[in-house]
Amino acid sequence: MTKKSLKPQGERTVMGFDFGTKSIGIAIGQELTGSASSLKAVKAQDGIPNWDHIAVQVTEWQPDLMVVGLPLNMDGTSQEVTFKAKKFANRLHNHYGIPVQTQDERLTTADAKARLFESGGYKNLGKGNVDNMSAVIILESFFESSYGE
Repeated sequence: MTKKSLKPQGERTVMGFDFGTKSIGIAIGQELTGSASSLKAVKAQDGIPNWDHIAVQVTEWQPDLMVVGLPLNMDGTSQEVTFKAKKFANRLHNHYGIPVQTQDERLTTADAKARLFESGGYKNLGKGNVDNMSAVIILESFFESSYGE
């Protein structure tokens, strides 16, 4: 599956991923508005998702770009999961032929939990919800860093 036409930067539909070894959160966003919404989290086994479940989202939303959160240590250095996230990003590109970028995701999980708690208390803090909200935050931070909002 490859993209036929490339939209100019600023007008693209962007799919964001919060990579995890057990669950991968997915969000969709628009560069034009700088906003993102969560989609369905996909279960993974040691960082390997069911690619058919991701294909459903890619086919439905037809993203022009994909952004994978890059889990770094607080000092900016890589950790084991950083390399797994990069491998996942490469596989996304190879599977779908869509450009993939990475985005620093330090503190997104804490931010996601705080946002979810504010909107619905503890019942909102399910793993899939946290992963999806993290994917939303990754996309929002990508938009902010790309356009200096």
